[in-house]
Amino acid sequence: MRKTVVALTAMALVGSAVMLAVGPRRAGAQGGGTVEVEVKYNGAPVVEKIKVNKDTEKCGQETAIEKVVVGANKGLANAVVSAPNAKGAKPIKAVVDQHGCKFVPHVSVMSPGEMELKNSDDILHNIHTYSTANAAINKAQPKFKKTMTEKFDKPEVIKLTCDVHSWMLGWLAVVPGIAAVTDKDGVAKLENVPAGKQKIEVWHETLGKQEKDVDVKGGQTTKVSFEMKGK
Repeated sequence: MRKTVVALTAMALVGSAVMLAVGPRRAGAQGGGTVEVEVKYNGAPVVEKIKVNKDTEKCGQETAIEKVVVGANKGLANAVVSAPNAKGAKPIKAVVDQHGCKFVPHVSVMSPGEMELKNSDDILHNIHTYSTANAAINKAQPKFKKTMTEKFDKPEVIKLTCDVHSWMLGWLAVVPGIAAVTDKDGVAKLENVPAGKQKIEVWHETLGKQEKDVDVKGGQTTKVSFEMKGK
């Protein structure tokens, strides 16, 4: 009888230890939450068409600079959405291609560090960045140099241009936290955002910047919407 009681007590203690071990692990596995951001714009799209006068065999006869891209449901594309103060963010490496004499994608995000700049056009390009926190770059990228690696260590939004093709325009957002770019419907998801109050920022090349404080729930999706206004 005594042996049975001792055995049952030992089993109970082991069970309690297992519960204690598993409990925190489950809570930890839940981790952060997802923030689904919807960005809208009530105005009209802004598209500037330009006649091409150089390298037309690669660039075409005409190009369009899409400064404000609005979807069917008033969703604003190409807006940078971020939780800039989120700790433990998974590093993002940007890859920007020069294709059809355009920067593709038009807007990119990256963590502080290195990015890749590709030249798929098989012609001469010249990358020129307009940055203040990071050192500006003004480098030729000949057709034989398919990839260049550049470094941007400090947070800021950087304007990209090409001195060979004056209409080329792109943007690179260096963000220390978690970031994404809205799709054609104006939606972006920030994954694994630490639970608790987080600042969510939206930046657009033409319409400026907005921010909101959002209460992020671990293991859940929190939705937040922004409406950008024309200047």
